[in-house]
Amino acid sequence: MSKITVFGSGQWGSTMAQVLSDAGNHVLMWGRNRSVVDEINQSHTNSRYLDSNSLPNGVNATTDLAQAFDYSSIYVLAIPAQTLRENLHVWKAYAPANALYISTLKGIEASTQKRMSQIIEEVLQTDNVAIITGPNLANELILRQPAGAVVAAHTTIVAEKVLKLFATPYYRVYTSTDILGCEFAGAIKSVIALAVGMSIGMGFGENTQAMVITRGLNEVARLSAAHGADPLTAAGLAGMGDLVASCGSPLSRNRTFGEVLGRSGSMAVAREQVAKTVEGVASSSAVLAIARSVGIEVPVIEAVADVCAGTITPMHAFDRLMEITTRGENFIR
Repeated sequence: MSKITVFGSGQWGSTMAQVLSDAGNHVLMWGRNRSVVDEINQSHTNSRYLDSNSLPNGVNATTDLAQAFDYSSIYVLAIPAQTLRENLHVWKAYAPANALYISTLKGIEASTQKRMSQIIEEVLQTDNVAIITGPNLANELILRQPAGAVVAAHTTIVAEKVLKLFATPYYRVYTSTDILGCEFAGAIKSVIALAVGMSIGMGFGENTQAMVITRGLNEVARLSAAHGADPLTAAGLAGMGDLVASCGSPLSRNRTFGEVLGRSGSMAVAREQVAKTVEGVASSSAVLAIARSVGIEVPVIEAVADVCAGTITPMHAFDRLMEITTRGENFIR
């Protein structure tokens, strides 16, 4: 049994807090919103993000950064990816030297094209970092429906330590040392889910969705392989698993955003109607830049990035995808 601090009191942070508590840990959540924190402490609910679902009695919360860092030396990060760096610069003064950081963030920093683990290592000057990723829709996980995930770390020892922190009867966790491949897969699936959502919004059916998902997975594998990651990571829970959940579920923010974008053809309308963090929008241009830096063609990712940048419409994006010359299909070429 360990003491763990979860940074983030939104839907995902609250869901992670429940899993960690159910696994037998003592959990303290940190958040900025005083009313949310007070509600968690007083009634063990978070109605703003979890509707009527309750949190375990062992989960408490605070707005005090010093208290959050003093509580534990194991820190689970559950905040929007694009805010990670600025938060870490603030938190650095509180962080102990031997802390373990577990990122649940799925995205690529737009301004630097860096992965979340790279940002943690750079700002906090530590390599004691792990990530947890996979097909984990918060709305289902909070109901304790069976789900799987992958913990990736630089060493198997650290990965297995983190596995024990999260493992519950309904949350099956596997280990990996392919941090790069798992992070690429988690970030890129959000971009592919946007494309699938756009196809649904434009009225296209299952054939189109299957094509986008499969070719999108190919882009994940090829981009990962070009950076030295194991391309087969894309075929596991971190890749195919997360992709299926994000593309197939109306609970997915990225797919939902894509649907509105496909129906309206307008980024402004989509931003207005989907008032939540949509990591695929911010990450699309960064992922495209990463692909171009190693000469990898990623037509699905490129089309989404161009739509998000406002240079083409969703219909133009699919017209362009259908005009690409086809070659022999191969998983990583």
